[in-house]
Amino acid sequence: MKAEKQLIIDTLLERINQSPFLLVADYAGMTVPQFEELRNRLRAAGAEFHVAKNTFVKRAASDAEVPETINEMLSGQTAIVTGESDVCAAAKTLKNFHKEFERPVIRGGALDGEVLDVAQVNALADLPPKEVLQAQLLGVLQTPGRQLATVLNESITQLARVLQARVDKGE
Repeated sequence: MKAEKQLIIDTLLERINQSPFLLVADYAGMTVPQFEELRNRLRAAGAEFHVAKNTFVKRAASDAEVPETINEMLSGQTAIVTGESDVCAAAKTLKNFHKEFERPVIRGGALDGEVLDVAQVNALADLPPKEVLQAQLLGVLQTPGRQLATVLNESITQLARVLQARVDKGE
């Protein structure tokens, strides 16, 4: 039996280590079809929803060097969400699912070694998708160059107009 427990802990440890984030939720009262629906939605967002004993998650989290304050969130019927890269998409999926079915209840999480409370997870869920944020950043970075090109181009255009006006007058 001990080998089976260690295998579960090792699997959880691998998932936590491969994910830049860890979200914790209380799944009490969820039905099997709701579990399936949530897992499908999270999979589409590049995340996974896992149920495991709290003691196993605590051991895996401590081995993965997740802050120990995460242990306070691990009581009762707990599930964890891990993913490939986009914590905002996973948080948004959890938040929207909670609005729809009133389950699961988000308890908090961890992101890049920092503990997140419920408000911070909800704030991440409210952010625009990663692609939109990247596009906005690119737009901000391009603006000064575009403005400089416009100013430089305008000066040359004005000089050409002045010269053309003088040519038209015959000077």
